[in-house]
Amino acid sequence: MQKLNCKAVVFDLDGTLIDTEKIYHIAWPKAIADMGYTLTEEMFLSLRSLGRPFAPAKFKEWFGDDFDYDRARAIRKQYFNDYVKAHGIARKTGAVELLTYLHEKKIMTAIATATDPERANQYLNMTELSGYFDRIISATMVDEGKPSPKVYAYACEQLGLSPGECVAVEDAPNGIRSAYGAGMQVIMVPDLSQPDEELREMLFASVERLDQIIEYF
Repeated sequence: MQKLNCKAVVFDLDGTLIDTEKIYHIAWPKAIADMGYTLTEEMFLSLRSLGRPFAPAKFKEWFGDDFDYDRARAIRKQYFNDYVKAHGIARKTGAVELLTYLHEKKIMTAIATATDPERANQYLNMTELSGYFDRIISATMVDEGKPSPKVYAYACEQLGLSPGECVAVEDAPNGIRSAYGAGMQVIMVPDLSQPDEELREMLFASVERLDQIIEYF
């Protein structure tokens, strides 16, 4: 087994550390239906980790130039918040075990997420993961979100490291393309879909649970 040699691990948040993609899977189609359109399964899967300006452009491509992305996103947020209020947010399996291991080994940790900083911190507090990270990086801090490499490149910069010294952990294609494009080694923990042949070429490894990453150190 090829072993990792890195100084930091940078995690995606939604679908990787916390089990929120299934909530978006409910909320996005409902929001789009409220707007009078239909969001197919294929469309939803392509949205995961998709940041600005790419997400608004994708909706206009699907539903026309007059589609009100900001309104749709506001409706989606309300459905999301209603679900979280009723059911909470769960951690992904193995998150605490992996983060504890990295802390003990003095390997730096960060988050690179499409979620804005306020909500990211809220979700980390809710799932009792907030104390594990050296940096919380949001795509709102750069001019392009995932799949652009800018958010991961910025995360490495904030850690004071080169991308080659960092590993990214992701669940979704847009995030994998972002981290790979930044020059990082990428480990996938599939959530709602498995890697296709193109994605497998970008991966250092693919594992079923976060704690299985420990085996690569």
